Amino acid sequence: MKRRHFLQSAASSLGAGLIGLPATLSAKTEFQPELPQIIKNIDPHDDAFWKLVRAHFPLTRDRIYLNTAGLGASPHVSISALKNKIDALEEISETGHEHELWLNIKNHASQILGCNPQEVAYTRNTTEGVNIVCNGLPLKRNDEVITSTHEHVGNIIAWLVRQKREGIRMKVFEPSTRSAQENIDRIESLITKKTRVLSLSHITTATGQVLPLKEIGELAKAHNLWYFVDGAQAAGMIPLNVHEIGCHAYATSGHKWLVGPKGTGLLYVKEEMLDTIEAKWVGAYSNGGNFDLITGEVHLNPTAQRYEYGTVSVPLFVGLGAAMEFLLRIGQSNIWRRVHAMGAALSAGLSDLGAEVLSPKHPDEHSAMITFRLKNIDRHKLQSFLSDEFKLRTRGIYEGGLEGIRISLHIYNSFADVAKILEGVKAAKNL
Repeated sequence: MKRRHFLQSAASSLGAGLIGLPATLSAKTEFQPELPQIIKNIDPHDDAFWKLVRAHFPLTRDRIYLNTAGLGASPHVSISALKNKIDALEEISETGHEHELWLNIKNHASQILGCNPQEVAYTRNTTEGVNIVCNGLPLKRNDEVITSTHEHVGNIIAWLVRQKREGIRMKVFEPSTRSAQENIDRIESLITKKTRVLSLSHITTATGQVLPLKEIGELAKAHNLWYFVDGAQAAGMIPLNVHEIGCHAYATSGHKWLVGPKGTGLLYVKEEMLDTIEAKWVGAYSNGGNFDLITGEVHLNPTAQRYEYGTVSVPLFVGLGAAMEFLLRIGQSNIWRRVHAMGAALSAGLSDLGAEVLSPKHPDEHSAMITFRLKNIDRHKLQSFLSDEFKLRTRGIYEGGLEGIRISLHIYNSFADVAKILEGVKAAKNL
């Protein structure tokens, strides 16, 4: 096999049965009750439908899982696709790299992200996407990068290390939960003639705040700035269209809201930016044509595939493809209405109990992630109480010095789970 031709696999001789998705949504298994053939607008309170969706997940019922923002649970269809692909490939000891399979999975990814398949690169996680963009942009000493105090460490460390190594300058703003316009104003107040990049989360890891990305994109365009979005907490939760957002690059993980295998991620790079965001880590699959050691001839792939390099676990990405197909079948708008409604119910209930809700209240700015704290109760003590007494798997938030508890609600959660959380918080007030 000539490795310079991306994913021209010896496995192509296996036949379609081994190179296609080994598990599909139409295939029945003992774990998988059938979803309706046609899924249109589903009521967020349609318990029968959402219980059917919950049955697709092996996630234990011994506790209530509320940490999708950290790690998502996978449905049986994704797990089966992963396992079946491993078994098929191990029988013949092949990588499974096959061009048509790769494109099929990227087609699902492009539907999730709202872009062209050629603008999608596979990564291991959001952090790898951040590093590709951070280190690929042509920045020089004293160039400024604006970000927020509520970023995940995965969208901070790469920029800080480049600051230390090359002398770029980081500037930060504290996100406002009062209004979207206030955040736009705070960003604009930091822009100078030396500003080159806006690096922001779509939905913040600290409070689940949905930032006004389209308006920020217009601001970036007006000031001729590169615009990168960390979408780890958005893809799979909220309907997406990166073209409408106007960002130049967008990174996400497959293992959170996309409910895919751990060790998978996606990176969107706008077609016009492929030669600007330099591919600094390259290999056989980054290649786009002939190369020659004598003449120095080399050609990078004309698509975002140029950011992919080396042997990867094809079964992991087959599992991600099945997970994305599962979500697309349910419908991104249906998912968003469901989880957004649960987030609103939780936020209102917490406020009624006297908890301090740190997440935005406005429906355009809050998500399915709600962060709160109780007066005079240490967050570690509160988290342990909710875990020990009410079997709630939550996540403590230290980012931005908030010292709160974050609840993440996805399609395997329910309004009954919301009621249980509120019951636990009410009990905790007596500690």
